[in-house]
Amino acid sequence: MLLRIVAILFPMFAITALGFWVGRRSRPDLSHANQLNMDVFVPALVFAAMVSKDFRLTEYLPLAGAAAFMMVGSGVVGWLAAKALGMQPKTLVPPMMFNNCGNLGLPLAVLAFGETALAPAVVMFLVSNLLHFSFGAWLLDHRTRLLTLWRSPVILATLAGLAVGLAGITVWPPLLMSVKMVGDISIPLMLFALGARLADSKITAVGVGLFGAALRPIVGLALAWAVLQVLDLPAREQALVLVFGALPPAVLNYMFAERYQQEPDKVASMVLIGNVAAVVFLPIALALALD
Repeated sequence: MLLRIVAILFPMFAITALGFWVGRRSRPDLSHANQLNMDVFVPALVFAAMVSKDFRLTEYLPLAGAAAFMMVGSGVVGWLAAKALGMQPKTLVPPMMFNNCGNLGLPLAVLAFGETALAPAVVMFLVSNLLHFSFGAWLLDHRTRLLTLWRSPVILATLAGLAVGLAGITVWPPLLMSVKMVGDISIPLMLFALGARLADSKITAVGVGLFGAALRPIVGLALAWAVLQVLDLPAREQALVLVFGALPPAVLNYMFAERYQQEPDKVASMVLIGNVAAVVFLPIALALALD
């Protein structure tokens, strides 16, 4: 079991470590690559997953509900913890709610459970993105215009994928293969960019960082266990729920905190320490999921 977990996690952490090393050595400007990833590669990945023969939206509705429940539950715990400790809830709640289900979650799903796990993992990623760009943005700034959400290429790709799937249209295989190949660029680029981003981050609030980094996966795993007591999900989706619960805070939390000036130093510490702590929590989740 240990060797299997190491084999699953090694490619993911190796690419992230490479990004960290390159980030430390040459400080590359990945802003354009990251923008291309969010505007082209990730939308292609989402569209290809949603129009595949294995994707049946109605079958994944319970999984989408589980992801939403876990995010809301984590947010509630984060709000209570922030109030108890005298922290600003806007600082702790987003890192608690929104985990790294893109950079880490999608690659881990494929490495651990195969290509067939990509479609349900994409569903959880989409639920997280929808909530992050709507409620997450509104939480930090109540003046945020939610209509801008629908301009996101990922959301447009989702709507296009849903339309094609519901209409029963079969995408020409060579075209679908082209889209899939473009989408496949996104996963290694996500991991590499994550490593480079971590190399450029600084830990200034160690105590807050350690607290948030530990609380996020602990609460997530507890909520995952609660969900699995209620929902009768297929074995593969049960495993994905456990992995989803153990994921660290998303890097996007730091970008939002910086944009809205919501104690970005504390959020950066939670994100950085949390992603390093994934070395501990993800093997635990995989051990439970593969049991």
